[in-house]
Amino acid sequence: MASGNVLHVLYNDDDILMKAVKELRSKHYRIIEVYTPFPVHGLDKAMGLPYTRIAICSFIYGLIGLSVATLMMNFIMIEDWPRNIGGKPSFSYLQNMPAFVPIMFELTVFFAAHLMVITFYMRSKIWPFKKAENPDVRTTDDHFLIEVDAANHDLDELSKFLYDTGATEISLIHNEEHA
Repeated sequence: MASGNVLHVLYNDDDILMKAVKELRSKHYRIIEVYTPFPVHGLDKAMGLPYTRIAICSFIYGLIGLSVATLMMNFIMIEDWPRNIGGKPSFSYLQNMPAFVPIMFELTVFFAAHLMVITFYMRSKIWPFKKAENPDVRTTDDHFLIEVDAANHDLDELSKFLYDTGATEISLIHNEEHA
């Protein structure tokens, strides 16, 4: 990139934002990032972001939780300290498995949920005490912001195009990070 010029384009409606993203992509402008106050359904597809494999992680974490539950209950209730509780035999895991189903379910959900939170934070690079990267505080309330790469583009023509898409405010930012 020749320069680090970035346009911050504000919108006040999510439908207008979606239309603008589609128009920007059709004209082959590079969208650096989009900031929204709430999740906008379909925005990832409109931006052309690749499909995420995070659901596969959740399934694997659930399987880990199920395995831990199975191994834990087999060791504790069958091998280590077998007891006759309510007339149930204590020498076979399979005979006791119906009583273990709630524990297996709970540990599956527990592992999947907690490990997914950790995975999400690591994938999103959200660390404790990390400085917020939000460029405009209004995007946490009721505005939507698109960061558009302004390098190698006529700023007047690009600004006119963005106002035609429904932008309410455009500001030019010189950002060394994008240089």
